[in-house]
Amino acid sequence: MDHRTDRTRAPRRRLTLAALLLAGTTIAGGALAVVEFGPAAHAAPPASAATTASGTATGSGTPPNGSLSPHAGALNTNKQAAMPDRLPSFTHLVAEVKPAVVSVTNYLKQQPQQQQQGPSGPQLPFPFNQFPFNQMHPHPQAVEARGSGFIINQGGLIVTNNHVVKGASRITVTLDDGKTVPAKVVGTDPRTDIALLKISVGHTLPYLKLGDSNHAQPGEWVIAIGNPFGLSETVTAGIVSALGRNIGAGPYDKFIQVDAPINEGNSGGPLLTQDGKVIGMNTAILSPSGGSIGIGFSIPSNMIRKITDDLQKYGHVTRGYIGVEAQQVTGAMSAALSLPQKGGALIAAVEPNTPAQHAGLQPGDVIIKVNGQEIKTPRDLANHIADVKPDTDAKLDVIRNGKPREISVKVAEMPSQQQLATNVAPGHSGSQLGLALGGLSPGMASQLNIPEGTEGALVTAVKQGSPAEQAGIEAGDVIVGVGSKPVTNPVQAAQAIEAAMHQPGHAVALRILHNGQPAFVAVNLSGKPDNG
Repeated sequence: MDHRTDRTRAPRRRLTLAALLLAGTTIAGGALAVVEFGPAAHAAPPASAATTASGTATGSGTPPNGSLSPHAGALNTNKQAAMPDRLPSFTHLVAEVKPAVVSVTNYLKQQPQQQQQGPSGPQLPFPFNQFPFNQMHPHPQAVEARGSGFIINQGGLIVTNNHVVKGASRITVTLDDGKTVPAKVVGTDPRTDIALLKISVGHTLPYLKLGDSNHAQPGEWVIAIGNPFGLSETVTAGIVSALGRNIGAGPYDKFIQVDAPINEGNSGGPLLTQDGKVIGMNTAILSPSGGSIGIGFSIPSNMIRKITDDLQKYGHVTRGYIGVEAQQVTGAMSAALSLPQKGGALIAAVEPNTPAQHAGLQPGDVIIKVNGQEIKTPRDLANHIADVKPDTDAKLDVIRNGKPREISVKVAEMPSQQQLATNVAPGHSGSQLGLALGGLSPGMASQLNIPEGTEGALVTAVKQGSPAEQAGIEAGDVIVGVGSKPVTNPVQAAQAIEAAMHQPGHAVALRILHNGQPAFVAVNLSGKPDNG
């Protein structure tokens, strides 16, 4: 339990702590195991309130603003009583919002039993090394992963983290009243670690409103609710520590950092302001040992709103795309390009036959705004363009040769999978590797923190239950080699995998980049689990 893999470390940062995702995992019939991986500061606090056995807030403070019976609508918690002379009490707020917070249980496909090994014992390829439950015995047993979630409409839509429900054979949700019901996955987005679930209970449900995370401010009081270590309905409080954090978890990182204690099992739980609005979803912590040290990270509510709207409408996420590779503008670069200000995204390359090329963007242009929103970094550019609806125009404020200009570009939809690598093993008809492969453009490499000049095949999707998923390969990984043979594109990768099928053992070692870090991963092409 002391040896944890840092799966969310930002590239080239000298961090001694591990950024861990917060899904707790248990073995059926056993004890708690390891994690899955790992507006103002003086705003008036809510009135103090007691809570009756039914969960109704009472007392001398402000009365409840909305009923939380099973037939209740959106929670209304806007009224607060000013108590500037002491720390806030959150009793009334908790009584209002808690019924909309749920526990999510992921019944994983059967896993081989864990084998307790020290750091000198056998290690599986990244990203599975250093996790005791991933060091395997030949006898399988059931595994459960537990996390949190919250209801966002009265019909039973629930938001949680993708890593909470990943690899599930079935999922259940336990409501505040203790009732457990089955849940189905409406859709997931691994790039932002967001999943949308649906439950049906025969009546309307209390739910939480998504607030505007753009209004969050450092120093603002917040509370986190979830199920750390299986301890349901746990409430912790703290403040917003910082905004827009990039922890290297994905191409669209802009986490809210908080000091409210959150731990394993808090994944998917809401982060709420004093008016009862959700401004984030608790997702990861920075920790030397897996426990809270007051550095937690939450996905902003505005990102949650966009992703869940897409998942509900389309079953997948649509993102804007213009086709540029951008880099940070340093102080020296700013002077060399005669820029009137620091910051912005310097276009290093324009991909051919893309919206950027059609709009006349050029290498050396510096994008400083997208639709009026300031761009300080290439990641800002990626996030703002991704938020633009495809087939609509985006107005770019650009500095070219030291002079400002406006350029309108018609944003396209980000390319999806380009090729499916399917492999049929001898004697096992229909078995497939389960990878969707696409080309690795310079712009995509930049978004994924892949070193400049890298060639390979981008993993755009992994089929649930496939050999690739069993081996731990994820969307966003880049295959740069098959065995000892380098590959530079999806066609080469598919051909090399096909050839490897004819080798003894029907297994192949893929050389990948995960979050920019190289590793070998062994994939059993027969579709059968590797029992050691």
